[in-house]
Amino acid sequence: MTVAQDPATPIAVPVQPDQARIARRERLRLLGRSPTFLVGCILAGIWIVCALFGPLIAPHSPEFPDVLNKLVGPSGEHLFGTDRLGRDVLSRVIVGARAVLIVAPLATLLGTVLGTALGLTTGFYGGVVDEVIMRVVDAVLAVPLIIIALLAIVALGPSRLTLILVIGFVFSPIIAKTVRAAVLGEAQLEYVQAARLRNERSPYVMFA
Repeated sequence: MTVAQDPATPIAVPVQPDQARIARRERLRLLGRSPTFLVGCILAGIWIVCALFGPLIAPHSPEFPDVLNKLVGPSGEHLFGTDRLGRDVLSRVIVGARAVLIVAPLATLLGTVLGTALGLTTGFYGGVVDEVIMRVVDAVLAVPLIIIALLAIVALGPSRLTLILVIGFVFSPIIAKTVRAAVLGEAQLEYVQAARLRNERSPYVMFA
């Protein structure tokens, strides 16, 4: 701990260290000792390398069919085996990592934003708005998600954009119900009631 001299008095005044910096270092130290975090970083790093250099490191062509080696099990030549057309599964996984790392984050972002907006709106306003939106959400959740996804892909056509939209919209109702439950509990707290009494705007109350 360092000591600073107060100009008003000859008494030395202790200067407290930066608590935020210490807490940040402690969190980083704990993460560095977490096997789960380290394994996750390694797996994520492998996927990133495959996404960046997939065509260069793939042992075989991911599109070239080999009808003489259809549905071959794992071996030294084909570590993950082959599919129905004889294509190397490992090569297809490596090259496909780029599409996965594009589709998954964007679909997650879309589902989170849409679900959070629906949950905030229904939980904050309640009444007719809550009833209408949540009944639609319940109707969507009543149907198996895989069926909705397949129907949407067939109707819109298979593409990367279609996958992002379908995955985002399919999982947004689950996020909406979770956010709505949290908003209903938070809306009863005193600071929210005080903000409403001050006639604050709804977006300010929801996001402040």
